[in-house]
Amino acid sequence: MDKKWEDGQKRRILSDIEQFYANAKEVKKTSSNAHILDLAARYCEDTKFFLEKKDYVTAFGAINYAHGLIDAFRKKE
Repeated sequence: MDKKWEDGQKRRILSDIEQFYANAKEVKKTSSNAHILDLAARYCEDTKFFLEKKDYVTAFGAINYAHGLIDAFRKKE
């Protein structure tokens, strides 16, 4: 695997993780959205796992899914 490509993917995913946490703070947790917010946080944790395994494609997919779940509530409020 190309080191430059790998470093770029890692930086991008780490940035996406930071952005996820910032965006998640914008969503007020309620009884009706708690389960979805928990799922989003789990996908973010999965991202870290796959990143550590250097599975950048799966890590990227997981963090994007986490963002999608959070965005559904960010756009609603």
